[in-house]
Amino acid sequence: MPSHLVVLAAGAGTRMQSDLPKVLHQIGHAPLFAHALASAVTLEPGRRVLVAGHGADAVRKAAAETDPDLQVVLQSEQLGTGHAVAQARAALEGAEGDVFVLYGDTPFIRPETLTRMAEARRDGAAVVVLGFEAADPGRYGRLKMAGDRLEAIVEFKDASEDERAITLCNSGVICADAAVLFDLIDAVGNDNASGEYYLTDIVAIARAQGMHATAVTCPEAETMGINTRAELARAEALFQSRKRDAALENGVTLTAPDTVYFAHDTELGRDAVVEPHVVFGPGVTVESGATIRAFSHLEGCHVGADAVVGPYARLRPGAELGNGAKVGNFVEIKSAELGEGAKVNHLSYIGDARVGAAANIGAGTITCNYDGVFKHQTTIGERAFIGSNTMLVAPVKVGDEAMTGSGSVITSDVPDGALALGRARQLNKDGFARKLMARLKAAKSKRTN
Repeated sequence: MPSHLVVLAAGAGTRMQSDLPKVLHQIGHAPLFAHALASAVTLEPGRRVLVAGHGADAVRKAAAETDPDLQVVLQSEQLGTGHAVAQARAALEGAEGDVFVLYGDTPFIRPETLTRMAEARRDGAAVVVLGFEAADPGRYGRLKMAGDRLEAIVEFKDASEDERAITLCNSGVICADAAVLFDLIDAVGNDNASGEYYLTDIVAIARAQGMHATAVTCPEAETMGINTRAELARAEALFQSRKRDAALENGVTLTAPDTVYFAHDTELGRDAVVEPHVVFGPGVTVESGATIRAFSHLEGCHVGADAVVGPYARLRPGAELGNGAKVGNFVEIKSAELGEGAKVNHLSYIGDARVGAAANIGAGTITCNYDGVFKHQTTIGERAFIGSNTMLVAPVKVGDEAMTGSGSVITSDVPDGALALGRARQLNKDGFARKLMARLKAAKSKRTN
């Protein structure tokens, strides 16, 4: 049977002190709710529903960018978690299988944990709740267990002193059969201290109807929720720590791990080397054996095997580096393809371009790609040699094994094997430098006096 997801993302997150909906704050360059969705990827979920409320338009836009098949439904009034899940009823109409209720501000639930919950469902539990042993239970809801039987979830506000002494706490994550879930929600009332419809009440209702409910436990760190900027910062630190550990375990060399920052989708091949103070934005793939040198920034790019980037290099979206290509210090590459073994070693900008295999781009080269309205393409052939300080005014093509003289402004295509010189003729005026300097010094002295 398939699984389906309901991700609750309607809260305003007032403690974040932000105009941005809480679930749109990011960890690893991805919104919080995207991490919740990613945790369920191994379940291969069918229907995926995001319940939005505060800032719904912005949430809808981000949801479409994250997962075009993600359905967004509106909870216009925040009347509790049970009421929130009820808003997904129409989106899940006729769905068969399990429904997992996740939280958009709880990004670290592991796929293995959700798999164990699914297994508990298959073993006969009508409702499965995810719990954790809390070092400081605080105001969490408490799980009342009798052996492997979950009898009820008691919210802190409604708990007795004995119930508050329980340390097994509710994460909020629940799994139940789709049809059963909404029948149980229909029976939930709001006769409690908050006047809200608690999703957690479905456990006691299920038990009263003779159904079996149970709990699966996980480490407390998995259930970490984000409510403040400080918690967001701690979550980012935890995310980065996990990504660094995973990279090291997968055969990547990080010479100073704590200084390297990853995005949620960074992919590094075996035997890649990453030096200190490197930042990976979203959409980066680095192949095996490549070296990313210190203080480089990469996003939306692909780095081929055995390529070298940096130090102090910037790869922007659309940069494609072939195997063995080299991008050196203070070089920026944007929407450009470098062929195998091509070199752009220093102080250059290559944008909207295609550079052939084994081409050499001299220092200070700029592809002048933008006319103020349109972007234009530059093509540089295989084994071409671009002299230092060349301006390539696009659209323009430099042929295979062609050359440009240093300081040239190239405005026309250069045939294969040709040398292009685009410099103004040099004019020397004998003695003029001394005369000019004397005149300037005299003017400065006069002004000072």
